Amino acid sequence: MRRQKRDKANRAYSRGYKAGLDGRTKTLCPYSDVTTRQFWLNGWRDGREDNWSGYKGVSGIHKIAIG
Repeated sequence: MRRQKRDKANRAYSRGYKAGLDGRTKTLCPYSDVTTRQFWLNGWRDGREDNWSGYKGVSGIHKIAIG
């Protein structure tokens, strides 16, 4: 449980994915660290792509849990 909490890269990616899936802009990235910001932006891009593909709401969240 603690290991999951400490993995900042995975957490940043999933938060970025959720923001992209919700249709938020990439300027809302909460991270200032370059590497963590990059993980967030990668997740955001994947989330936007899935939003355009029709994965919205619960189906998008399930997709990130699997992948």
